[in-house]
Amino acid sequence: MDQETVPISDSDEQAILKEIEVVLMEAEERERFDQLLDEEHYLGRGPLVGRQLRYVAKYRGSWLALLTWSDAAFHLKDREVWIGWTSAQKKRRLPVVVNNSRFLILRSTHLPNVGSRVMRLCLERLATDWERAYGHPVLVAESFVDSQLFRGTSYKASGWTLLGQTQGYGRVRPKPHARQDYYVAHERPKQLWVRELRPGARTILGGRNLPQALQQTQALYPPECPESAEQLRRMNGFFAGIPDWRHRLGDYSISSLVTVAVCANLSQVCLGQRDLAAFARNLTPQQMAALRFPRRGNRRRYRTPSETTFFRLLCYLDSQALQRALLTWQNHVLGPRDKEDALVAADGKELRHSQGVEIVSLYAVKSGRWLGSELVAKDSNEIPAIQAVLRSPSVEIEGALVVADALNTQTETARIIVQEKGADYLFTVKGNQKGVAENVRQLQQGLQHAFSPSARDDDRSNGRTQPRTH
Repeated sequence: MDQETVPISDSDEQAILKEIEVVLMEAEERERFDQLLDEEHYLGRGPLVGRQLRYVAKYRGSWLALLTWSDAAFHLKDREVWIGWTSAQKKRRLPVVVNNSRFLILRSTHLPNVGSRVMRLCLERLATDWERAYGHPVLVAESFVDSQLFRGTSYKASGWTLLGQTQGYGRVRPKPHARQDYYVAHERPKQLWVRELRPGARTILGGRNLPQALQQTQALYPPECPESAEQLRRMNGFFAGIPDWRHRLGDYSISSLVTVAVCANLSQVCLGQRDLAAFARNLTPQQMAALRFPRRGNRRRYRTPSETTFFRLLCYLDSQALQRALLTWQNHVLGPRDKEDALVAADGKELRHSQGVEIVSLYAVKSGRWLGSELVAKDSNEIPAIQAVLRSPSVEIEGALVVADALNTQTETARIIVQEKGADYLFTVKGNQKGVAENVRQLQQGLQHAFSPSARDDDRSNGRTQPRTH
């Protein structure tokens, strides 16, 4: 059968529609696919933005229609209102929205209702194909229709919703590896059509947390910093006393860099230098001004710290000075620790993505409040690190009860807690700590002899209960 024309009579319409199939374009079909778009679609082949899928609608091997899908448009107010997105949600969840960037019914196709049939078939498989290609499904589809040329009949018949007109700007990425897109006016506002690809998609996208299967999509975009410009100014002041190791002052103050790192941590950003640099680039101009980022020459845009700047910060920052500043800032935010919050835990953890680096920390069990930390030295263990953090002048645990695992059941650790810090301790003893275990057994036996069974019986007979000590 001729690949360019499809002989179709009206009497066979329904039978033919049932035989139409929509399949992903094969790699060897790309040249023909692009050529047809250039010849018959008013926008041509592209360029398309971001991730892409291409489909061909066929009837017994003959091509009827072409469809392309790509990343969603960034600025669409009507879409954000329709979904119920905040600006922060939109920025991080946009990858689960897909744009029908091209839809072409070939001139050789002469069949009523083929457009709506092809669209329905494509939508049935789109989410699954996108997940196979990019690791996650898509929940919402969008498309733009030039109302001067088309009426959007195929979209309406396929269950799409018309939201309104765009403002007449197009998204452009000038180079394949350019970091940022930009928008240019094209003076041709278009209709905006949208469609849920599964029931309740808008409820999912507007919810507080995405389902586990979709959470990875949020990592494609760094979260927005929730602190206002004024909050950043105040936070920056708490870190102003951290010493600067640099012989020549850089473009960014240490306090500003630390403020960015703290805010990134609060936003659950993995604290590598690349993640910190991306988080800093995502700050608003007002936030950058509050942190006193330098400007780009005479332009209004700000320069942001690079990955190497944050790498040096992570390598050379005075950890004890940072701890003092963080504790002071925490006390300012949370207020003094409640006296009833007196149970303190000492524990060590291996940091994620750190190639085995371990850190020990003290924290209040009731409130979860951080009280201090210390890095475990290479080829050492938790014991000297726990003792170091307990000795730190910035750690205040007077009157508290410190609990730790059996590894830290050490005489020196107990002495620091009681004599230097004015606190108490409750330590665990294991059987392999033979000397300590034997002392505990002897103490227990002595306590048992102090309260004989006969004495307890006498007390019970007189209506009193004798306390037991273990």
